[in-house]
Order: sequence, then structure tokens, then C-alpha cells
Amino acid sequence: MQTKSPQYRAQTCAINVILLLILMSQQCNPQRVEVPAEVIVDPKFSSPIVNMTAPVGRDAFLTCVVQDLGPYKVAWLRVDTQTILTIQNHVITKNQRIGIANSEHKTWTMRIKDIKESDKGWYMCQINTDPMKSQMGYLDVVVPPDILDYPTSTDMVVREGSNVTLKCAATGSPEPTITWRRESGVPIELASGEEVVSIEGTDLVIPNVRRHHMGAYLCIASNGVPPSVSKRITLVVHFPPMITVQNQLIGAVEGKGVTLDCESEAYPKSINYWTRERGEIVPPGGKYSANVTEIGGYRNSMRLHINPLTQAEFGAYRCVAKNSLGDTDGTIKLYRIPPNAVNYVENFEARHKADLSLSAESIDSIYGSSAAGTRRQDLGGLLLLPVTLAMALALATTGVMRKTQMTLPPQTLTHV
Repeated sequence: MQTKSPQYRAQTCAINVILLLILMSQQCNPQRVEVPAEVIVDPKFSSPIVNMTAPVGRDAFLTCVVQDLGPYKVAWLRVDTQTILTIQNHVITKNQRIGIANSEHKTWTMRIKDIKESDKGWYMCQINTDPMKSQMGYLDVVVPPDILDYPTSTDMVVREGSNVTLKCAATGSPEPTITWRRESGVPIELASGEEVVSIEGTDLVIPNVRRHHMGAYLCIASNGVPPSVSKRITLVVHFPPMITVQNQLIGAVEGKGVTLDCESEAYPKSINYWTRERGEIVPPGGKYSANVTEIGGYRNSMRLHINPLTQAEFGAYRCVAKNSLGDTDGTIKLYRIPPNAVNYVENFEARHKADLSLSAESIDSIYGSSAAGTRRQDLGGLLLLPVTLAMALALATTGVMRKTQMTLPPQTLTHV
């Protein structure tokens, strides 16, 4: 015969004492129905307790169905703490969120209002027979995710080239999954060079961070319990200015207008301005019109429009970008094209559709030889042209700078 534990005997004794007190209080109850001993049958459970899952803050219901209860009593207990919660229609615990209801003396439903995560666990329905009969049901409390302020990363400012780790921590039940995305929808570049739309994990590691990594990142916590939550973390990358010059050599006609272009990249945002070859700043207003247009988070377009051109405006110009991390500049040389050269090119294009091209090295060679003044060049025996006219013709026919301008390949400069 199995020996009953002291804990079991103490629990049974406590229930019997409580039952005795309840029975004594009901001695004067005229509605109490006495059941003759000869008709007493053995009670039993009609069906198992259905386990329940509910989100925190909702109400939970656990139901115990008993057949042929007779004079016996039904009690609900918390298994892990051995706490008696209810006996028959009486709530024993001081927990005011606990309630009890029965239907036809068969269905005993315990209600737990506004459930908390601590309510999760096993609950027992007992019948005070000898030996005692019981069955258990489980209440699972799920908790929507919540992102913790610590140790989740806040907005970060880093220097280009450093290693960056963004962290995200969340609580919830079940344990949440962390997913990283870029707010702009741009793919995330992994350390291997692979690009992915999203990546899972509490840490997002970006080695050797570059300027294109700059932007807002979202850490999203989800565990199947709505709602999912997210936190926005902004990554700011600082780097010194860089200048890109698309056209380093531009030819223009005196008396006409011309536009010089540069593109700068810098963060923090740079101060942008134009100077002449001796360092004097190009004054705004009059024939000079300068503007800076933002074309990205850290990219700017610099333009200097000069109209009309006089002999004094020809020469070298520098577009300058400067921030707290350094400064740099790019040089554009503006030279004069005689008006007759432009007319000749227009007439030549009308008569000939030849695809003539001229490399940067050829331009440098021709431009350098222009000091000879009267040197002429033979283009396949078709015609002899002055050097300046040959330069305009070659670039006009390649479509790089038609009629009034000529260019060299792009130049990118960075000074720290």
C-alpha cells in the first residue's frame, strides 16, 4: 500500500477542516437537500480539464465537470504553491481576481480576471472523496514582445572605417525573435559582402562601416502574440569631404555664358564655395551665380554660372568643400574658344557625320602644344586646322561638349 506524504495529509486535513466549517454554517439553510446514504454514488470527472492559453491582461477560465457529485465538494488549488483557491461556491484565497461559478452542480468554472504572467502554471480540481480524486489543467499566459531600453542601442555616430555593432533586446513569452531591416528598404550588406533584405539576431554587426551604411535601422521583435514592436536606430557616419569633377577642362566663347559643375560628399555637411586659381573667393552676385543643391543625404551638387564671359574670367577655378574632419577641392580650367572655330565645327558637322574621337592624352598633348600658336594638324588628309579648332572639333563630334564647351574625364579628390 502506497504511503501518503505528510504534505498530502496536511492538504487533505486542511480541506476537511474548511469543509466542516462550511457545513456548520449551512446547518440552518432551509434549501439544503440531504441525500440519503443508500443513494450515494461514487462521483467522477466527466471530461479532462481543457488547457488554456491567454494573453496577459485578459480573463482565463478553467472548467471542471463532475458527474454524480452528491454530498461531496469540489475545490480548486494552485499546484505549485499548494494554495487552496475555491471550495464549492466559496472563494478561499485573498486574490480578488479569482471567481467561481457552477452550473447544475456539475460544471465548476474558475475565472481568473486580468491574468498576469505569474498566473501561468498547473491548477488542480479536487473532489473530497476518500481517497481524494483530482485532475489538473494548465494555464499558459503569453506576453506580447517589448523592446528593452537597455541594452538596446541608441542612435550612433561613428567615423567611417570603424566597426559597428547594433544591439536589440526584448522580453515576452514565448521569447521574441529579433529581425533587422533598413527603414529605407535598401538591403543590408553583410560582412561577407552579401546583401539581404532582413537578418535575424540580437546583434547586427557592420565591420568597416562606409558612408552608404548611413541611415535608419529597425529592430523588430515578434513572438506570434500581437502586436509586434520595433525600435528605430539611426546610424550616422562621419567622413571628410570628397570632390568629384566630371569636366576638368571646359572651352567657352567670350561674351557667352558657361556653367562649371562639381559634386561633393561630406558628413557632417560641408561648407561649399568657389575660388580662383590664386585662392581668392569668387564673389556672389553680378555675372557670377553660385548654388549648392542637395542630391542625397551626404552628396551635394555645386554649380557656378558665369555670364557674360570676358577675357578676365578665363583661367582656373576651384570648387572647395570643408567640414570639421578636413577639406578638399577640385580644379576646372576654363579656356577661350574663338567664335570662328565654333562656326567651323557647326559647318563641318553639317557636311560630315564622321565619328571622330580624341583621348584625354591627345587633348593634353594638343592643349600643351597650343603655345606654338600656328602649329597645324593633318586629319587624314581632309583638312588642316589650328590647334584650338581641332580641340573644339574633336570634342564636339564625340558629344561630350557640343558647340561651346569641351571636357576631360572625371577627377575625384579627397584631402584629409
